[in-house]
Amino acid sequence: MPFYIMKCFETPIAGLLLFEPTVYPDDRGYFFEAFRDDFLKKQRIHNAFVQDNQSRSTQGVLRGLHYQVGEFAQSKLIRVLRGEILDVVVDLRENSPFFGRSYSVVLSEDNYRQLYIPKGFAHGFLTLSPTADILYKCDTYYHKNAEAGIRYNDPALKIDWGFAASQLILSEKDTMLPLLGNHSLTEIPFIP
Repeated sequence: MPFYIMKCFETPIAGLLLFEPTVYPDDRGYFFEAFRDDFLKKQRIHNAFVQDNQSRSTQGVLRGLHYQVGEFAQSKLIRVLRGEILDVVVDLRENSPFFGRSYSVVLSEDNYRQLYIPKGFAHGFLTLSPTADILYKCDTYYHKNAEAGIRYNDPALKIDWGFAASQLILSEKDTMLPLLGNHSLTEIPFIP
């Protein structure tokens, strides 16, 4: 029987999981297992991750809320290599009892946590530290024509980002995303 040095925590939204590794510090630094396929399978996650993405953002940068539609929908495993972010997801699964509900968690280089986001969620984050480097695994390749999103400040979502609107740095594209409203979420593309 395998020995896992990572803990799994369920969140209030079914399918959304938080992982926390056991960190082994010593006078040289530290060591931990950041990824184990057999550990994920034990959590009933059978994704084959095919793409790693890495980004750097400065304090106040808000990226999101993004997702891909149809056959290009992505599951993601998010972690922070440097800095600290507020990671936010919104459940967009059509028949989910949690539809439209958001979940937020601080991910940082100090807490080593990772968030597993299954297909059917919009994802975004706000950089809390002066800079943050984020690494995330995806189980489907990026496809520009499958991009979609909902606006970060949609009143229906009631997300508390913890920053005043004047402190946020967003792309023009993200400021123009549609509200959740009554749209069919599989048909809301990014606005070019």
